[in-house]
This record gives sequence, C-alpha cells and structure tokens, in this order.
Amino acid sequence: MALDYNIIGERLKKARTDNNLTQEKLAEKLDVSIAFLSRIERGSSHISLKRLSQICDILGISEGSILNGSSNNSNTYLSSEFEDILKNTTPEKQKLIYKIAKVINED
Repeated sequence: MALDYNIIGERLKKARTDNNLTQEKLAEKLDVSIAFLSRIERGSSHISLKRLSQICDILGISEGSILNGSSNNSNTYLSSEFEDILKNTTPEKQKLIYKIAKVINED
C-alpha cells in the first residue's frame, strides 16, 4: 500500500493542535522551517521515517497512529476520518455515502 501523504499530514496537524502546539513551536523543536512543516501537514512534502519518528516523540503519539490511523489495528485505517465526515454531514448525505461504500465493497 502506498503512503498517502495528505492523510499523514492531516493526522500530524490534528496531533499537533491536540497538543496545543503552533506550527512555529513544533518547527522550532524540530529545528526545521515553518514552511517545511506546513508542506508536510498539507501533504505536499514527503516525510522521512526519521523525521516522522521525531515528530511523534514530541507529540507523544505512535508512528502507527499516523501511518495507519490506529496504533493497535491496521483494519481501522481511516476509521476516525470517516467518523468525522459522517458527524459533519446530513442524514441524507450519510445514506448516500453508505450506498456508495456498499457498492464499492461488493465482490
């Protein structure tokens, strides 16, 4: 499976904001530019495993939670992202998303 740097960036940004850190503060701790950190969070710049590990150490999270969306089970890949989408949509759109997912999931 190829890495989706957009999703990785979104998860890193969420973890950073959950830790009440600005991009400026995190960039300072990592000794990188704010622009570089911003590109990582937007998914427009690839992140090395070494750099990912450094960020995860600072944010107190596991690399698995950033790469898989779950620290314990890769079967929950994107589960929290789907949950967030569903929370913020109307019941009609939720039904549409369900129907589309059901069609895609058919063997």
